Amino acid sequence: MTQKIATHMGAQVLLEQPESNPFLEKFYADPARYALSTQMFFLLKRINQLRSLAQGEMFEATTAVAADFLLDKDPIFANLTLANDELKLYQQLYDQLRPQVLSPDLVIYLQAEPGTLLERIKKRGIPMEAGITPEYLKRLCESYSRFFYDYEAAPLLIVNNEHMDLSGSDADFDLLLARIDSMRGKREFFNRGE
Repeated sequence: MTQKIATHMGAQVLLEQPESNPFLEKFYADPARYALSTQMFFLLKRINQLRSLAQGEMFEATTAVAADFLLDKDPIFANLTLANDELKLYQQLYDQLRPQVLSPDLVIYLQAEPGTLLERIKKRGIPMEAGITPEYLKRLCESYSRFFYDYEAAPLLIVNNEHMDLSGSDADFDLLLARIDSMRGKREFFNRGE
């Protein structure tokens, strides 16, 4: 979806690229052992991408950017997966390394029930994701909801993504674009329904 938004806006795209994390597959097999290395890799990768962006190495200053990650929400996964001593270490590094970056013009939060997410994960068929449990997804969804409940750093569009296929359906994607274009408030909700 991020690529489609970037194409529509004539923007550069900044992607998380989870497949580049050499610890991710190990994390899915043994979360307790590989949570810290997985989390630190993602944190450092995101910070490096944002620093390059801020320094103008990746894009012209006047070019719009569409990204599929938000550094501010990085601690969500750390809080879910790290042991207490690891979380303290992570938080110290996050606080020290976090670059000063401009707030986004808009954050889009795609919200769906854990069961729906689990179905989509299974449909995607990525072998290393086969061990993701409903309990983990429930905790993750609750953490995202708490985070975005208090989020005020940028305008926020919360999209009920239960009955939408934003990557595969041009009609759904066009509905999202129209909703983005009509957004006037700091926080708005979009619920297409069934």
